Amino acid sequence: MTVENITKVIYDAIDDKLGKDIAILNIGAVSSLCDYFVIATASSQRQVKAIADSVQDAFTAEGIEPRAKEGYVLLDYGDVMVHIFNEENRDFYNLEKLWKDAPYVDVDNLA
Repeated sequence: MTVENITKVIYDAIDDKLGKDIAILNIGAVSSLCDYFVIATASSQRQVKAIADSVQDAFTAEGIEPRAKEGYVLLDYGDVMVHIFNEENRDFYNLEKLWKDAPYVDVDNLA
């Protein structure tokens, strides 16, 4: 599975659980940390958990587990990191501003 395929599966899993404002940043263009950040907003902690579970379930069947996770907010799949925030925390951490030099990726341009 390519990193683009992984990113698309993550996007679809988030979208399936009605995550809002899904952003894909090409972090690899500005850092060696990873290739992509996928950032989404959930309307409640319950939805944060549902989205995180959906992402993990999408890979469990493939035998892929996150390398690390921080609660339900951060899932590290090596080349792709998933950040799921409620609205207040997304505004507070503002990862898009922090990584403003990283180009946005349209999900339709992924493999």
